[in-house]
Amino acid sequence: MKLMVIGQQDAVWGFALVGVEGQIATTSETVNQALDAALNDKSIGIILVTEDAAALARQRMDHLAAHSTIPLVVEIPGPEKVQMERPSLSEVIRRTTGVRI
Repeated sequence: MKLMVIGQQDAVWGFALVGVEGQIATTSETVNQALDAALNDKSIGIILVTEDAAALARQRMDHLAAHSTIPLVVEIPGPEKVQMERPSLSEVIRRTTGVRI
């Protein structure tokens, strides 16, 4: 299964450096289009969405984060700022799957 990132250009390019494909999304329309494409791609196992992109589709992101298992949809900090009250990626995965990484 593959990993995909959706978000600002810096985040997508940063993940591309380590071989992770992504989609630059800076409007609610492009975020939703990227989510649709990723959710329909059966080879994608985890979708990482930066906080700034997730904020553009907040209601859908909250639903996907709570109910999506395959692919797992996870909100990650963007390149600009980190919200300290958010759980870490490993904590989100542990809560969702029950697996500690």
